[in-house]
Order: sequence, then C-alpha cells, then structure tokens
Amino acid sequence: MPKLKTKSGAKKRFKVTATGKVRAQAAYKRHCLTAKGPKMKRKARGMMTLCEANGRTVIKNWLRNA
Repeated sequence: MPKLKTKSGAKKRFKVTATGKVRAQAAYKRHCLTAKGPKMKRKARGMMTLCEANGRTVIKNWLRNA
C-alpha cells in the first residue's frame, strides 16, 4: 500500500497546535464587507480553533500526517 499524502490545499488552510487542536481562518471575511457589521468583522479576524468534532474530521481526512 502506498504512503498517504497530505492534501496540499489543507496544508495552506489549517494548522495543528502542539496540543492537537486544529486552527483555521474565520469565514465570511472575503467580500461584501460593507453589508457586515463591525462586530462580526472584528470577531472574524485572525485564526479560530475548530470544535473537536470538526478538528478530528480535518485530521483524519486531510492532514493525515499531522
């Protein structure tokens, strides 16, 4: 059986912390920002930690070597 490769798109979108949690950019921050409130734009700044269930899915399916 050949080695499993990490999805290259996932390498650019997700980071795994030292404790095993998965971090990702917040969504809805790309375009149409005039329609979104300042509080929403502030909260979408920087990286966020995915919930445990979504983090497990990301690691299992896309970041196998993490």
